[in-house]
Amino acid sequence: MTATILERRRIEAEFALKLMTVMTDRIGKEAAREILSVAVKDAARAFGRELAAQEDGEPTLETFAERLSMWQADDALRLEVLEATPKKLSFNVHRCRYAETYKEIGADGIGDILSCERDGEFCVGYNPKMKLTRTQTKMKGADYCDFRYTLDDAEEGPQ
Repeated sequence: MTATILERRRIEAEFALKLMTVMTDRIGKEAAREILSVAVKDAARAFGRELAAQEDGEPTLETFAERLSMWQADDALRLEVLEATPKKLSFNVHRCRYAETYKEIGADGIGDILSCERDGEFCVGYNPKMKLTRTQTKMKGADYCDFRYTLDDAEEGPQ
């Protein structure tokens, strides 16, 4: 049986809490947060590359939108899609069980690192032309998270 992303994040968070306690005692809170952030971002990019490799052709916002159900499993996210075109995918998350789970287990102080920081980094691995803009998250106390993805197909010029 394969664990949902929500289940995996809970397990990771329980371990990350223990790791953060040790790192904070030894190197301080900010350095510990930075190390955790680097590791989580690396994992997010790797996951993006893994999913991209499963696509037929270049990953797009349409293929990404088809995969959103992975993050929604277990009623983990309740979202409202505002726009879904080949160039834009915009939605608001009105319920985030990731944030709720982190709070339940006392990991809300690192929840932004464990989940929110993954989102933009995932794009880098999935398709470097895909960009995320987000101005607020439930993790940080907002009423909803505003996810705005764009896909820039412009060819890069000489460097």
